Amino acid sequence: MFFKNLLKKVLLGVIFSLFLFFQAPFNTVLAADLTDDLRTLPVNAAGDTKVYSIQEIAQGERTFNAACAQCHVRGITKTNPNVGLAPQDLEGAVPSRDNVAALVDYLKNPTTYDGEFEIYELHPSIRSADIFPKMRNLTETDLEQIAAYILLQPRVQGERWGGGKYTY
Repeated sequence: MFFKNLLKKVLLGVIFSLFLFFQAPFNTVLAADLTDDLRTLPVNAAGDTKVYSIQEIAQGERTFNAACAQCHVRGITKTNPNVGLAPQDLEGAVPSRDNVAALVDYLKNPTTYDGEFEIYELHPSIRSADIFPKMRNLTETDLEQIAAYILLQPRVQGERWGGGKYTY
């Protein structure tokens, strides 16, 4: 009886361990894997670049998760799954949002994808911080780090970042 119960507990432990193992993400990147090449990101439309530190990227991730991930988890846009934070979506916007300065500008004063209309009353921004309290205390550095995090993710996660319902 004792051995039967022990065997049952061991078997349940193995099953539980296997379950946890297969829940783990397989594309996790360690800080040591974030080389200078990966962290070299476009700063502006003129083609200038900057190597962001691991600490800047980590802070950008924390701020993104606190302020943006509710609607943009894994780079998708929950309110419009056709337009996410994937590189091709950022590049296709008018004006293009495929560099840090452009994303920071967007976070200050968002416009529709075609650039025709301001949407600061619908999308969290510095301009609408009275409506969206999470934006109130964000500094210029915070916005730059969020932008750097967004631009780094496709390099780390590949098509999983911003892939939306059509990819996964």
